[in-house]
Amino acid sequence: MAICNTDTVGDSELVFIAAKFTSLKKLCIKNCPISDTGVKSVGEGCPSLVKLKVKRCRGVTKASVCTAFLHNSCDAQLSPSREMSRPTKANIVIDMEDVDKDDEMGIDATEAKTSRKKRSVVWKEFEIITNSGDMKARCNHYKHNLAYKKGGATTHLKRHLKLCTPRKATLVGKDKGPKQSLLSFDVTEGDEMLSIFKYDKGKVREELVKMFVVHEYPFRMVEHEFFTKFCRSLNPKYEPIKRQTLKLDCMKMYISEKESLKLALAGINKISLTSDLWTSNQSIGYMCLTGHFMDSEWKLQKRILNFCPLEPPHTGLAIADSISECLIDWGIEDKISTITLDNASSNDLAVRALKENFEAKEKLHFGGKIFLVRCCAHILNLMVQDGLTEIRDVIENIRESVKYLKLSPSRLYKFNEIVKSLKLSTSKRLILDVPTRWNSTYAMLECALENKSVFSRYKERDYNYKWLPSDEDWKRAAEVSKFLEVINDVTKVFSGRKYPTSNLFLRQIWKVRKMLNDMSTDNRDFVKRMTLKMKEKFDKYWGECNLVMAIGAVLDPRYKMKLILYSFPKIYPADDFQRHIDDVRESLEFLYKEYLSVDSQINSSMSSATYDSNPSQAKKQKTDDFDEWVITNSDIIPGNKSEIDMYLDEGVYKPGNEEYEDFDALNWWKANSLKFRHLSKMARDILSIPITTVASESAFSAGGRVLDQYRSSLKPETVQALICMGDWLRQDFGVELASNVENECMQEG
Repeated sequence: MAICNTDTVGDSELVFIAAKFTSLKKLCIKNCPISDTGVKSVGEGCPSLVKLKVKRCRGVTKASVCTAFLHNSCDAQLSPSREMSRPTKANIVIDMEDVDKDDEMGIDATEAKTSRKKRSVVWKEFEIITNSGDMKARCNHYKHNLAYKKGGATTHLKRHLKLCTPRKATLVGKDKGPKQSLLSFDVTEGDEMLSIFKYDKGKVREELVKMFVVHEYPFRMVEHEFFTKFCRSLNPKYEPIKRQTLKLDCMKMYISEKESLKLALAGINKISLTSDLWTSNQSIGYMCLTGHFMDSEWKLQKRILNFCPLEPPHTGLAIADSISECLIDWGIEDKISTITLDNASSNDLAVRALKENFEAKEKLHFGGKIFLVRCCAHILNLMVQDGLTEIRDVIENIRESVKYLKLSPSRLYKFNEIVKSLKLSTSKRLILDVPTRWNSTYAMLECALENKSVFSRYKERDYNYKWLPSDEDWKRAAEVSKFLEVINDVTKVFSGRKYPTSNLFLRQIWKVRKMLNDMSTDNRDFVKRMTLKMKEKFDKYWGECNLVMAIGAVLDPRYKMKLILYSFPKIYPADDFQRHIDDVRESLEFLYKEYLSVDSQINSSMSSATYDSNPSQAKKQKTDDFDEWVITNSDIIPGNKSEIDMYLDEGVYKPGNEEYEDFDALNWWKANSLKFRHLSKMARDILSIPITTVASESAFSAGGRVLDQYRSSLKPETVQALICMGDWLRQDFGVELASNVENECMQEG
């Protein structure tokens, strides 16, 4: 009996067949909705059954068929030929083709193939379903049913995959399949060029590091929700990163940038150093070491080389050892020409140790004459501080008045209302000075003098106000403010952001000395006391000639020796100024000969090569009438005259009035480098020597911002990477941060 491809035969029909046809010997059931229950009823009701064939019946398992036809009274086993032994002598052959296979695949019996599996690639993205009795192919992406016939073609399915929009979006997300390119405008040297944009995750992270380092943003900002939203609004493909990842990226870039800077310094002949110490809010001492040099374009450059922790005690030997380690690490230990430090006693010992090391290696440049440069800004600050300590009582009423008004918002409001009623043309507000900062005292006096008439009117409205300055107090304050204005102007030159060349400082020192000389003739007691104290400090540090400032002034074509001859008699005593003038000229000759000796071998080899290749040039030329006329009617420069003699014998250079203040001595020497081949090399090295430690001290402001109260747990190596790399990138990209040092205690907006 055979029952095939019918939905009307189920388990109940098999029970009826088993009861009706008890003598049935062979039964074939194919593609019918039967289960193990129906097969069991056939096995029990048809004892004569010798062959049972079950094909594509999903509800039937091989285990149930075996159980139905194997009784406990017999130890029958399934043979390799898939035959089963029965208690009778007959053999029952059970054909369970595709039953287990369909169970494992989990597909409907109506969908299963009997001979081979589907090989078309479309079936990786389609599945076969039965919908209302009809077979359909469903797209896994679009969830759309397409017509399908067993054994039919799949061309229409492939065509659907090519046009399927959800499938394309999936493939683009996986960086596979077709993509639509984005167009962008690439601006190169002012020209806009249309290019294809491609999102570069590595480039985005690189620019992110530069942004955080240059602008000193905290690492935690990269995890802020709205920072991520902002970046995704610019590019939806932006992938957020953790602050630990950003930190690691910073350290990797620091190592890369450091290697690049090492290669650049390898081509520099002489490097000047500035150094200073600073203590963070973690009570960790840091030493900042900054290198100053001239690049190939004759541009003055400075780079922070190290911002490293310094273990206490901060002795001179400890400072010298730390500097030496830094120089060796950078490979510039043989290129150091000068070092600029403040006047701390430990620095003197450090310089002595460094000088001995360089002398032992015969690498002490300029004969050690200008190896140590005292910080002029620091000396000027000490001088003014000493002078102000002598006149604290002169400005006491003004200071107490400002303090009284600043302590109460209501008092300050009344004061400002009076300013408005008088219609004073001033935008400056009251500033209370800091005793350790003389520039804050100047700012306080300047603002108070502009609001002089307001204090007396305020007294009429506040009977508790007891520190109204007298007319004599205002006169004294005006004299002190006038003096501090000159010092302030000089300090701006010393502490300029662009770190001016050394040729500018001698004229500023002469201005200070001239002012002190003029004030020393004043008969008022407070002026005499202040002047005497400041002159003592001036003579202590500038009593001996500062060769760097003096030689730098000589190498300014606007001054040459003229400024030396004019200013030295006013700076030094009458019986001593000539000695200083002679020292400057001798040192100038000594340094020039050192540069000349370095180039002597190169010059001699070039001359020898020229003579060998052109022997005819060595022959003496005969003179004619014209040559004799030139000799008798012109001034002839001797052939043995040095470049320095030629330079000094020429007149001073006089730029126009508009160009005078912006005159760049380095540009002049660059333009005349062919005329003064040796002297120009000397000028570029001398003019690049820093006179102040402002370059290193400015890093401490950055250190205070990096190591604020919220980031005090940063490790010293991380701090060094942030400070150094921030300085390098700002120099490369020409970015300037607003300096709190310059604006502190000054005018409020």
